[in-house]
Amino acid sequence: MSHLRRIGVITGAAALLLTATACSGLGRSTVGTLTFRGHDSPLEVTYTNTPVKGCHRIKVPDGATHVENNTLVDVVLYRTPDCKKLEAEGGSYIATTLSNVTAPHSLPWRSFSVIH
Repeated sequence: MSHLRRIGVITGAAALLLTATACSGLGRSTVGTLTFRGHDSPLEVTYTNTPVKGCHRIKVPDGATHVENNTLVDVVLYRTPDCKKLEAEGGSYIATTLSNVTAPHSLPWRSFSVIH
């Protein structure tokens, strides 16, 4: 392998390593908004720049029944305040730029986590 080629490979590997470490920082957040609303409620709660790590409580007093995901990431909604799954169901998966509404007789959403 020539000297110039070796330098090119090392430079490329270093650039790839720097890119990978920049993308894996703990300070990353969502881009866009997540909007929640309760059943027949005019109150909307909007989250912007939400950290991608951890569980986030939905601050709608009686829980959320409507969601609009206008972020660049997918989210999972849970009916518990701590992102734990109920026995019979997992979370509700809401892909990026989609909306969802709960069924009339189901429990509201209380928390969410970000898929990253």
